[in-house]
This record gives sequence, C-alpha cells and structure tokens, in this order.
Amino acid sequence: MLDLRGSMVALVTPMRNGAVDEGAFRSFVQWQLEQGTDGLVPCGTTGEGATLTLEETERVVRICVEVSHAHAKSLGPDVKHRPVIAGCGSNSTAKTLETIARAKAAGADAALVVTPYYNKPSQEGLYKHFEKVALEGGLPVVLYNVPSRTSVDMTADTVGRLSKVPGIVAIKEASGSIVRVAEIREKAEEKFIILAGDDMFTLPTLAMGGQGVISVVGNIAPADLALLCDAFADGNLSVAQNQQVRFAPLVRAMFAETNPMPVKYALSRMGKMSGELRLPLVPVSEELGHRIDAALRAYGIPGIH
Repeated sequence: MLDLRGSMVALVTPMRNGAVDEGAFRSFVQWQLEQGTDGLVPCGTTGEGATLTLEETERVVRICVEVSHAHAKSLGPDVKHRPVIAGCGSNSTAKTLETIARAKAAGADAALVVTPYYNKPSQEGLYKHFEKVALEGGLPVVLYNVPSRTSVDMTADTVGRLSKVPGIVAIKEASGSIVRVAEIREKAEEKFIILAGDDMFTLPTLAMGGQGVISVVGNIAPADLALLCDAFADGNLSVAQNQQVRFAPLVRAMFAETNPMPVKYALSRMGKMSGELRLPLVPVSEELGHRIDAALRAYGIPGIH
C-alpha cells in the first residue's frame, strides 16, 4: 500500500548549460534520503516541471526512482523504498495522461496532478478531468490545489467527490486556508490523505488531520522538516511547534520572489547545484540574494559567508 506521510520534498531540478544536471540531481536525491526525507516529489512547480520536456521528465523521475530503490536496498532487504510522486499536471487532460504514462514507465509510485491552469475549468470540469486521469492514467493520483498559481480553486465539495474515485488517494492543499483542510477532512473519505502544500501550514495541517507536507523549504533543511513531522507523530508537540516557528524566516525568504528562484539560489550557495534556471525564470535580484544569505546564516545553514 502506498504510504504518503511525513516530510515529502518538492525537489529542485539542477540545470547546467541549459540541460538537466543528472549528476547533481543524483547526489541531491541521495542527500535528501540520508537526511530523513519520507517522499520524493520531482518535476513539480519547484522542479520547473512546466519547462521540462516529456523526455526530461521521464529521465528525472527515473533517476529519483533508481536512487530511492538503491538507498532502501543499502539499508536491508526488508526496507521499503521512499515513494516517488512525479509531477505530471498540465492544463490538457490528454497531455497529463501522456506525462503520467512516462512517469509510470520510469517507475513512479504516484502522480501529482495540478488543477488545469489558464483555461479555468468549472468545478464539474475539474471533476471530469481528475476522474479521467485517475481511471485511465495507471498511477495513484495526488490532487494539487494551488489557486495562486492556476487561477482556479478546487472546492472542498469537489475534493470530497473526487476522494470517492478509485485511484485518487490524496491532495496537496495549497489554497492558503487552514479552514479548507478541515472542510476537506469533513467531506472526503476517511482513507483520503491530506498533505500541506504550504510550508507554514505544515503543523496546522497535521493538527487538522493531515498526514504530511510536500515542501519547498525541505530542499534546504530536510532533516529539520523530518524532525517536525516525526515530533508531531510522536506526540511531542512542543518540538514540532518550535520547528514550525523556526522555519518562518526561512520560508519568507524562499517565497520573496517566484518559487523556485530563491530556493535554487540557496542551494547554489550551499554547494548542492548551480543556480541556473530555465527561462522564463531568471536568477534572484542581488538585493534578494543578500537577504537569502542572511536568512540562511540566521537559520544556521553551514558554509554561508
């Protein structure tokens, strides 16, 4: 059974000279696993999935799968690999199905599918889109609601309906409303998994009956994100609270300009990869770079001068 809970990270995709830097990505995924990350989420918003080709998406997902399986094998024959949830969404149902087919061929455990952007479907259109994707795609589906990016908000009623569709197993909820988490918990099937889609809502989402987070800040502080989720699961609320509050300045810095521009800059400063982005995204401003450096130093990220 697919276990989607705890600290899952929306992985950045390293680039070099316009291409995916596969060596840097392998090393980065391995580091994430060693730091305690519970789930790997490549090719989403943070991974610049919108500008990856189908071939690049399949390759990035395959690398994730290979590293996750190898890591589990190194820990023992009975250790299960950490799940890989591949970003597969677009504003075309047909293209989404094609991307899911690629992710499935690469060994992904589930597909993260965002609400279709730009064409702004109705709630019934959203339902039909996700129903078709779940019934024909061949992978478990994690819904992704992020109206600040897509200009369409999937209501709790629609999520409740979709939770009854075979193959739809979870939602990454990033509407910016903690009330929405409670509404989804009320209307959705009991087995349906709710994941925070906003780093500052991790602990509130867990407290409302969510099971974890798909995080941006986990790219740079994966062990601390795992600590927050594990502490809550163990009933150590004070540790979880302290970590959530400690994250706040770091989260503000990571979203001061469009994600993943700031987090990619931060990872370049940490020596994990180059800061290269793919157009239309561009590097952060010099002023913001200084602010991010200050936030990293204040948080205690090593090696930032």
